[in-house]
Amino acid sequence: MRGVFVTGTDTEAGKSVVAAAICAALADRGERVAAFKPVVTGTDDPPGEWPPDHELLAAATGQRPDEVSPLRFGAPVSPHLAADLAGTVIDPAQLVAAARRARAWADVLVCEGVGGLLVPFAFGYSVRDLAADLGFPLVVASRPGLGTINHTLLTIEAARAAGLEVRGVVMTPWPKEPDAMVASNRETVQRISGVPVSGLEPVSPTTLARAGATLPVEHWL
Repeated sequence: MRGVFVTGTDTEAGKSVVAAAICAALADRGERVAAFKPVVTGTDDPPGEWPPDHELLAAATGQRPDEVSPLRFGAPVSPHLAADLAGTVIDPAQLVAAARRARAWADVLVCEGVGGLLVPFAFGYSVRDLAADLGFPLVVASRPGLGTINHTLLTIEAARAAGLEVRGVVMTPWPKEPDAMVASNRETVQRISGVPVSGLEPVSPTTLARAGATLPVEHWL
């Protein structure tokens, strides 16, 4: 089946927004799309402008939040620590099995990682390992501002070192009038990595489908 794995340069780099925009755009054009985020942490945090990641993705696909994310923890920390604080250990085999269940009824599966590629679910098993087990191409969400060249290129290098194919980078939120540095960041990452770089405009939960329609989703799939 078709699918894509959305990762980020680090936490809060915009991968949930990118993943939800992809889901919403696909669903808006009639595709049967399922979302999968293996672990959500920070559910004890107070509500913000955006709903929790699994709820955001569920709203875009029509799934239940628990179908999107099989594991949810209250502490806003790395998955392996969140599990430890909850008195449990994450089983990698169960994550892979949950992803396969999520894609059973769909035409397209959009997976969203947790933090960056090297974030551990358990010692010896990272987000990168899960992406490799699922076998989907990667899309990297990154910031447009200062520091993004290094962070984005390191992420691409880490992916390629594991044999993963990176098909796109999305810098977000992409300003309507990018300054010289932001425009250069986009061009520089694209030229050095050879990976096409898109910009995703600032969005809200109600404009995800429209924003996602501007992304080269078919190329990624």
